[in-house]
Amino acid sequence: MAARAGAGDRRWLLRLVIAFAFSQAAVSMARPAVSYRALALGADERAVGVIAGVYALLPLFAAVPLGRRTDRGRCVPLLAVGAVLIGVGCGLSGTAGSLAALAAWSGVMGLGHLCFVIGAQSIVARRSSPAEQDRNFGHFTIGASLGQLVGPVAAGLLVSGHDGAMGRTSALALVVSAGVAAVSLTCLRRIEAPVIPAGTTTGPGKKAKRRGKTEPAKKSKSKPGKVSVWRILRTRGVPSGILVSLAVLSATDILTAYLPVVGEERGISPTVIGVLLSLRAAAAIACRLVMTPMIQRMGRTVLLTGSCLLGGLLCAGIALPVPVWGLALMLVALGFCLGVGQPLSMTTVVRAAPEEARSTALALRLTGNRLGQVAAPASAGLVAGVAGTGAPFMMLGVLLLGAAGLGVRSTPRDPAPAPATPAPAKAPETPDEPPVPVDGRTDRH
Repeated sequence: MAARAGAGDRRWLLRLVIAFAFSQAAVSMARPAVSYRALALGADERAVGVIAGVYALLPLFAAVPLGRRTDRGRCVPLLAVGAVLIGVGCGLSGTAGSLAALAAWSGVMGLGHLCFVIGAQSIVARRSSPAEQDRNFGHFTIGASLGQLVGPVAAGLLVSGHDGAMGRTSALALVVSAGVAAVSLTCLRRIEAPVIPAGTTTGPGKKAKRRGKTEPAKKSKSKPGKVSVWRILRTRGVPSGILVSLAVLSATDILTAYLPVVGEERGISPTVIGVLLSLRAAAAIACRLVMTPMIQRMGRTVLLTGSCLLGGLLCAGIALPVPVWGLALMLVALGFCLGVGQPLSMTTVVRAAPEEARSTALALRLTGNRLGQVAAPASAGLVAGVAGTGAPFMMLGVLLLGAAGLGVRSTPRDPAPAPATPAPAKAPETPDEPPVPVDGRTDRH
């Protein structure tokens, strides 16, 4: 029975990773293509930054309501809605004839990506025991890295700037990305059916997975979704997880949006830029495959803080006029560092948040991500307009160095999994207790 359950767990996670890989590939393919299409429509650095920020504007206001809804219901419908919105946003961005229309459909694409990610993260949180969270969130984010690996290469191969063809080829890349998003719809069957119909807290498998946390589960049954946002944000560990995730995702986002601009300035072709972005994603995949051994050897806090610190230095280095091979080495190392932040911030938030409001807490984390995706590209556009295209990467370096300091805030959460190992060690002590006659006396009283 246990073996069968374990196999089922691997199957649902595999399906979810595949679906996430296709949806992320569509977005990762569309984001550089949107930047190239904006350049073809006459946009400057500021306009590219604004369009990149609009991608995160709608999700900024929708994340918490969607998280509340997910705490009380199923997740798969949200995944399907997300895949549809991604496809619509990508396809209509390819037909947009003005910067305003391009920005609007980019926002629809961002809203679809938010729906998909909230639903997918909630499924992982519900179906993972505390001991499996680091591993399952790490494997889940491999899907994102696979999409980020394939998407930019495909966009680079399709987009061409020769003979004024960038407007047409970038539109083709966006239409193709809409088709890629549609493929993710075929992978959504039997991802959550064994868990959700039984209710949020009932079912023998659920009780076995959440041993030691049955009382919060009962509270969620009586008052679903009643935990206030303020209470979640005041929970120790949640703010640091949100802020670290914001910094890491902002770095990834600006890198995706502004590396094409840097390539245009330095004479690097779109194909090479796509390969460079994919190298970063490949390094993130490698990082997540060895995440568990790294946590065991270094500890969650040291790993999170060190990766943000090194990532900040590497981001600042991209602003330097290095050759393409040097840029490739920097992006490989940077991808390895940034690959740590997302899964560990998810685990930090899930472990810290009240059990009956985990989806809402994950939605707050995504709200922080989208806030960074709105503010960081807009700020990067202003900085690039004043100080050049290399300046946004210096800004990213400062942001990640700040995240390295915030990573220390998660220290109180690190010892949380550790008591799980001493707990069984206390079992041998129980034979020492029966000889004590005090228990018998209390029974008499």
